[in-house]
Amino acid sequence: MSQLVIETSGLRKEFRSRRGRHVVAVQDLSLAVPAGGVHGFLGPNGSGKTTTIRMLLGLARASRGEMRLFGEQVPQRLPRIIDRVGAVVEQPKFIPAFTGRKNLSLLAGSTGLPSKRVDAAIAQVGLTGREHQRYRGYSLGMKQRLAIAATLLKSPDLLILDEPTNGLDPAGIRDIRDMIRELGDSGVTVLLSSHILAEVQQVCHAVSIIGNGRLLASGDVDKLTGVTSDSFRVGVADPREAARMLSKAGFRVDRDGESLTVKGVARGEDITRLLAERRMFVRELTPLRPDLESVFLQLTKDDSLRTSLADGAHVRESRDAP
Repeated sequence: MSQLVIETSGLRKEFRSRRGRHVVAVQDLSLAVPAGGVHGFLGPNGSGKTTTIRMLLGLARASRGEMRLFGEQVPQRLPRIIDRVGAVVEQPKFIPAFTGRKNLSLLAGSTGLPSKRVDAAIAQVGLTGREHQRYRGYSLGMKQRLAIAATLLKSPDLLILDEPTNGLDPAGIRDIRDMIRELGDSGVTVLLSSHILAEVQQVCHAVSIIGNGRLLASGDVDKLTGVTSDSFRVGVADPREAARMLSKAGFRVDRDGESLTVKGVARGEDITRLLAERRMFVRELTPLRPDLESVFLQLTKDDSLRTSLADGAHVRESRDAP
């Protein structure tokens, strides 16, 4: 069994809103994040992700519960392991007139780190060739890369990223996604907080899904989404006739444009065999599995959470101070 890098038990956070309303941001949350790979911390905006991360980092005080990083209780023993943790929770303050490399060099010097760490971090986030440009001229994606490079200067064993693709265009999202995947493959444990479930599914080995501050599900992505399927998308030259044949054989069939969705199938070869016997040959046979967003929507019946995922509604999470 892998060592747990992050553990929480019965974690709870309560606070008073500016209008005096009692708010429970995190409700008895228990997390277990093993060492290695990319672990998704998923849920809609306002579900308690940022509040949980801030508590883990000692930036907010828990109302109740226990937290451990690398087996050490936090925040009490956080100074013992803080050098093993890197985090991008809010956009760091870089000097606009300085180059990316100069900003990192100043940061490394202030913490007593060797200059060779700067070059390594720049290469690790893919900013080689751009490090001599002034920070003020960086795109949002490059600024996000530089922020991650700053956390990598101390070669952390755990990297916590809170919504790292917010505001990025599709190309920027792809670049950050590829970089996160490479970091996870390199041996760094990455906790990736996001509300974009379909996007995160492409990089995460395992996930913990929360809603309204509660843990809804946790485990390997394949296990949560289902490694097997009883539904297939089928492409044939004559979908109308194929649908008639498959329905007659007892399958549930729906037309989807020029393709068919066939349900209740034990094995995909049952479809190809039946159609081939009638001189109809399959050009596409794709198993249909649920994605993480589908899994999330099945886990909760809260309409407000459904809306948050479906239309991208933004509900600000509490950013409380200790």
